[in-house]
Amino acid sequence: MNSQTVKDFLKRKQINISVQTYLIDALGAMAFGLFASLLIGTIFGTLGEKTGLEIFNTIAVYAKGATGAALGVSIAYALKAPQLVIFSAATVGIAGNELGGPVGALVATIIAAELGKAVSKETRVDILVTPGVTIIFGVLTAQFIGPGVSAFMTAFGDLVKTATVMQPFFMGIVVSTLIGIALTLPISSAAICIMLSLDGLAGGAATAGCCAQMIGFAVLSYRENGFGGLLAQGLGTSMLQMPNIVRNPKIWLAPTLASMVTGPISTMVFKLENIAAGSGMGTCGLVGPIGIYTAMPEGGANMWLGIALVCFLLPAVLTLAFGEIFRKIGWIREGDLKLDL
Repeated sequence: MNSQTVKDFLKRKQINISVQTYLIDALGAMAFGLFASLLIGTIFGTLGEKTGLEIFNTIAVYAKGATGAALGVSIAYALKAPQLVIFSAATVGIAGNELGGPVGALVATIIAAELGKAVSKETRVDILVTPGVTIIFGVLTAQFIGPGVSAFMTAFGDLVKTATVMQPFFMGIVVSTLIGIALTLPISSAAICIMLSLDGLAGGAATAGCCAQMIGFAVLSYRENGFGGLLAQGLGTSMLQMPNIVRNPKIWLAPTLASMVTGPISTMVFKLENIAAGSGMGTCGLVGPIGIYTAMPEGGANMWLGIALVCFLLPAVLTLAFGEIFRKIGWIREGDLKLDL
């Protein structure tokens, strides 16, 4: 089989081996799978704990229990897998998540889905071959790489969390800035934080960075996008600004500088903490602030003041201040932040 034949086969099967496919498309879809299971389950769990309504706790248990299956299905869907492969990916996701956490589910599902796509409809017993190949190779991959991947991600996450406790000022800046940037990039900051189990003080810094990007871009672009843009970015995602960032990267400076300020304020002044499921979400659906409340149920007035300032007020004020400076020196021009809403 020559190289051209292989290329034709891969094209016919929609197998696109690239960074875009596996680290952007698949990772982005993975975030939706997490939101539809673990994240929403965490929110319901908090509601059940605070309201005493058992139905919320019941929903939380089932939602969280579906995390692996949701990851497998969402990733396979992003890879444009046929129906039998997508349905079989639920099993692979469960195995991957159980043995290697979200990263294990990601790797196992990618391999399983691509192999499943390769054999799909190539035999007369497709109903057996396609799910068989998908599940066998997916589970074997999960067993082979899952424990190692899980150990590495846990160790790396622990390193970041320990460093944040030991050096809250420096690491507050680093974590807030990097996770905030990841939130605006076409990758998933939520998936990254969950994969690293980034909770505690580091989780609070990550939340500060995400909120700075979302609230920052929302208020900075208000004159161009109005109330609709404010809600779309402030409660949705700052990723909407990526096309504008590509055209003029300088518009990214204001919210990023804001995150460098709010990160250490979070770690040193208010000592905000978050759960891993909420630390990379920012103000999207208010999951970040809800996560802080979940992590610090006895936080009291200091926590609520920290949420108000770090998640909302400071990102808005700081980004507007930096933005006005950049507008005056010509780094941000009229229309640079306009969204196609």
